[in-house]
Amino acid sequence: MADFGYTVWILIVPFVTFIVLGLFGMKLKARISGLTGTLGLAIVTVLSYATAFRYFLGAGLADGIYQKIIAFNSTWLTLTDRLHIDMGVLLDPISVMMLVVISTVSFMVHIYSLGYMKGEKGFERYYSFLSLFTFSMMGLVVATNIFQMYIFWELVGISSYLLIGFYYSRPSAVAASKKAFIVTRFADMGFLIGILILSFTTKTFDFVTLTDLNGPAITSTGGAVFLGMSVMTWSMILIFVGGAGKSAMFPLHIWLPDAMEGPTPVSALIHAATMVVAGVYLVARMFPVYYFAAPEALQIIAWVGAFSSLFAAVIATTQTDIKRVLAYSTISQIGYMIFSLGVSGYGGPEGLGFMASNWHLFNHAMFKALLFLGAGSVIHAVHSNYMTEMGGLRKHLPITNITFLIACLTIAGLFPLSGFFSKDEILTAAFHHDKVLFAIEYLVAGLTAFYMFRLYFSIFHGHDRQYDHTPHESPATMTVPLIILAIGSVFSGLLPFNRLVTSDGAPFESHIEWSVAGPSLIIALTGIAIAWVMYRKENTLPDRLASTFKHSYKWAYNKFYIDELYLFITKKIIFRRISQPVAWFDRHIVDGTMNGIAWVTQTVSNRIKGLQSGQLQQYGFVFVTGAVALVLFFIYLIK
Repeated sequence: MADFGYTVWILIVPFVTFIVLGLFGMKLKARISGLTGTLGLAIVTVLSYATAFRYFLGAGLADGIYQKIIAFNSTWLTLTDRLHIDMGVLLDPISVMMLVVISTVSFMVHIYSLGYMKGEKGFERYYSFLSLFTFSMMGLVVATNIFQMYIFWELVGISSYLLIGFYYSRPSAVAASKKAFIVTRFADMGFLIGILILSFTTKTFDFVTLTDLNGPAITSTGGAVFLGMSVMTWSMILIFVGGAGKSAMFPLHIWLPDAMEGPTPVSALIHAATMVVAGVYLVARMFPVYYFAAPEALQIIAWVGAFSSLFAAVIATTQTDIKRVLAYSTISQIGYMIFSLGVSGYGGPEGLGFMASNWHLFNHAMFKALLFLGAGSVIHAVHSNYMTEMGGLRKHLPITNITFLIACLTIAGLFPLSGFFSKDEILTAAFHHDKVLFAIEYLVAGLTAFYMFRLYFSIFHGHDRQYDHTPHESPATMTVPLIILAIGSVFSGLLPFNRLVTSDGAPFESHIEWSVAGPSLIIALTGIAIAWVMYRKENTLPDRLASTFKHSYKWAYNKFYIDELYLFITKKIIFRRISQPVAWFDRHIVDGTMNGIAWVTQTVSNRIKGLQSGQLQQYGFVFVTGAVALVLFFIYLIK
């Protein structure tokens, strides 16, 4: 096999860039800092693409199957003879695919930010944090063992905290960054417990060993049974909890819409290539274990993904902040990917769901990054996030208009754009697995087309608003990434994922199942047609419908009050009913007991401290008195 040792530089370069810009960025001109960060990502992108071409064009093949290649590995911490934490680079179809996804989107974001963030205070800090984010996600996807993944998993959380709260002078940004950090920490606690249970059961952290069909994770009986499920199943469910937190699956989704407080390019990076796809990657990485050793967990994954996709799509139909519409769209699309893994078999056509999930992840990275960067171009032009303050922008932003339209058509799943192919494969996998889940995702397909074209028509068509200034197209540093991502959104559907990224590494034959794809196309076109009627030209129909279904609309607009429910549980129940009584007990009983002991000790000390006055005559008097008392006591006993 070919030597891939150079891939370690894919991690070293962004880390060095982070250190250099973090320590010395303020001493450089802002533009130099931006170009330094962008050049670093250009190097990473070249290395990632070179790795992908070499791996998929033969270097990763052996006996017709793509192999797992350890390009670099070093033991960092030894716990036992078999249990040790390594730092290394693992190359296989899904990790190599993710290198391309992360490097492409991150590079586009770096270029785009040169124009979007120009003149911003903290420009150097911003590029330093971008490099840290890219380094963290790269380290996560090439991890050779689950504990290395967990370490970089937490670094991804720190990076998102820093970037979401980039505008730290805004209370809303600070609150959003803390919310993201806290919610994902709770999920990550489940991930860590799951890792500990898994490693205790299998005696290894190593991915190659864990996913080996003859390895201890799959061949073991699953260990003891607790509440009707094996220990292995519980460990895999807990590991998925970590993935659900990062990927913003219900009910751990509440942090993602608020994460819009960060700069728009950061939103593109989080939603398209880094944080929220980490959960999908985690399940894909551990898929053989889920499928063979914990099928109950895989069923839970399918239902969580399906419900999250529907739940978020319904909310997206009512939001007016364009970035929040895209945020809920991301939750819905990630739900699609999670769901697809949950309905997948293993190997050959049976593993269609696995292949489709990764294919949709790849396609989604292109069109979702395009949507967010397009939204950034719109916000840059009109200085507002709300579609109610937009309209008629297609004349002012022609490039943004065309590229945004391509992204909307792609996410709606129209033929022959990339979204059609991966969505069709997901629906086909669902059709052969569970008809109820299949019906849910059909409905989601229609809702997706509707809310995306509601967004598109509200921004670029409709009434031409009176703006404070004449909107104009963004500079080339912003429009060139839009064009590149638009090209990716159109043509990534041509990639033969059934021959590149499969559950067992072996290629299989796949084709469009028109009995599934045909109706889904009709559903998508119906959703677009409804959006055309309601939003292409200003009319009273949306308001009348909202009034007719005012209670349903109100609930969806207010995100089904999930945030309020969390606040009620935390403030009214946990803080008031649990924390306050515990605080009272701590203050009055625990502290009171300690204070009482201290008071008794101090009082007794004050009373007897005179016994050690340092006066010799007093000591002599006490000594003689004690001696006389003892003599009298013994005389009394003798009598």
